[in-house]
Amino acid sequence: MAKLGDFVKIKTGKLDANAADEGGKYPFFTCSKTPLRINNYSYDCECVLVAGNGDLNVKYYNGKFDAYQRTYVIEGKEDSQISIRYLYYFLDKYVETLQNQSIGGVIKYIKLGNLTEAPFPLMSLEIQKKVVSNLDKITLLIEKRTKQLNLLDELVKSRFVEMFENKNYQIEKLGAVCRKITDGTHKTPTYLDEGITFISAKNIVNGELDFTDIKHISEEEYQEIQNSCQTDIFDILLSKSGSLGAPVIVKTKEKLGLFESLAVLKYDRDRLLPEFLCEQLKMDSVQRQFKTGTKGVAIKHLHLGVIADTDIIVPPLKEQKIFADFVAQVDKSKLAVQKSLEQLEILKKSLMQAYFG
Repeated sequence: MAKLGDFVKIKTGKLDANAADEGGKYPFFTCSKTPLRINNYSYDCECVLVAGNGDLNVKYYNGKFDAYQRTYVIEGKEDSQISIRYLYYFLDKYVETLQNQSIGGVIKYIKLGNLTEAPFPLMSLEIQKKVVSNLDKITLLIEKRTKQLNLLDELVKSRFVEMFENKNYQIEKLGAVCRKITDGTHKTPTYLDEGITFISAKNIVNGELDFTDIKHISEEEYQEIQNSCQTDIFDILLSKSGSLGAPVIVKTKEKLGLFESLAVLKYDRDRLLPEFLCEQLKMDSVQRQFKTGTKGVAIKHLHLGVIADTDIIVPPLKEQKIFADFVAQVDKSKLAVQKSLEQLEILKKSLMQAYFG
């Protein structure tokens, strides 16, 4: 096992994040998972890009681009015999180690040495190509399944627009149709290996609650916080940080402890159906209101007052029921696609573990 720094050249971008140009000609890689755009470029190469702070992530790119000053640009040395796609997959797995090595306060970051000292499994080019071929095939299938899910989500959004937008429905403040809007505990609890499930905004993934990476708290700590933020089935949870304004319907009767990054909406169920309200909260008209009211510099926060002051429409329950039935049919299709996607992701993880340890 050799050191990665022996086989690659590593640079960092030179630009500040505000150098981006909306609609620019070239990708502008920052520490965000989604690249921005820019009208000039400093690099024209095949490389791997590693976010140096914040949401540590790894990207592959081949072409003209520019990069933020905390983004590492990694190329193979001329005589190193490295497939850049192979390097990408290695670092995509190794990012788990980098996350553990990151340092800092509010915003975590990694140093150059975290990359140069990484133990790198250099194989022959022939084996590298086989590894890349296998992982590329699975990655392509994962991308197709993800696209299918996105298209199904767009189908639901289109149906919502068709049924409810530009109609003369009653507009009310979200706070007026909720008997309670609150958030989780502002105190970091003591985590246990088992106990009451404790979740945060990070557990809202693709419109569902993801319980694959959860923490636990004691029954005693749960009792301390449940009076202010106890959840019931079909309540709506709303992320206050991270993916701001991402909603999800609570579909479990299990006890849930909540961190402050989640808000709980206990709405009037005689006037609103959960499927309708949850989808409306995803719509641009509502999301714009959320974004306008966010506070903070390094880390944005959606405040409870902004949520309560948000305008929504309240159509007759009969029309909401028609929409909810449509959502239920689409969810059946999504469930099949999601199951296939999960199996592919498990297969990819097992291969990544076999190839890179």
